[in-house]
Amino acid sequence: MKLKAELIKLKEGQRLHQCDVPIIAITGGIACGKSTVSDYLSSLGHFVINADQLVKEIYQTTEAVNFIKATCPNAISEGSIDFKKLRQEVFNSPELKNKIEQFIYQRLPQAFYIKKQAMKPDQQVIFYDVPLLFEKGLDSQVDLHWCVYVSEQTQIERLVIRDSISEADAKKIIAQQMPIEEKKKRAHRVIDNSKSKEQTFQQLESLLGELI
Repeated sequence: MKLKAELIKLKEGQRLHQCDVPIIAITGGIACGKSTVSDYLSSLGHFVINADQLVKEIYQTTEAVNFIKATCPNAISEGSIDFKKLRQEVFNSPELKNKIEQFIYQRLPQAFYIKKQAMKPDQQVIFYDVPLLFEKGLDSQVDLHWCVYVSEQTQIERLVIRDSISEADAKKIIAQQMPIEEKKKRAHRVIDNSKSKEQTFQQLESLLGELI
């Protein structure tokens, strides 16, 4: 797929990770359904990079394990990272959170570049599933951004079920992100994922039609 010329907002040097093809960011809050949207785009043959997956792959490296061992030894169990313990440690220590984020973000450009090498010749747009697009100020580094939206109450309900946590914990997690209503206001386009998957996919098909 090739974007309409007027939708290509940035030049290579202005784009996230110096990317030489247009990027459409897929963002939203936790439990809003970004993966549902990204998976559907992949099923249609579009090229999707998932920021959370890049982070997971970075965490799997020996370098990352050694870094966590040095900065947060309580989160190491039998030589591997215990992510439940790590989340607890990070949740209670902004300083630790900043250290780990800095380590990860320094390695994201290379991870992104490696993933990009799998693009096929007919794939001329990257759909980048990135939860913290606005929080990290990345929205100015992508050509377009779409927000997957459900109400905050729906976020809470889905998160409680998905992660088997209390409503209070779900609210704390959601409070760490920009409010979904603010993301909705900032986005170029909004995908309402509060109803059926079929209705979500219909919206996606319509948005894809606007691109070419």
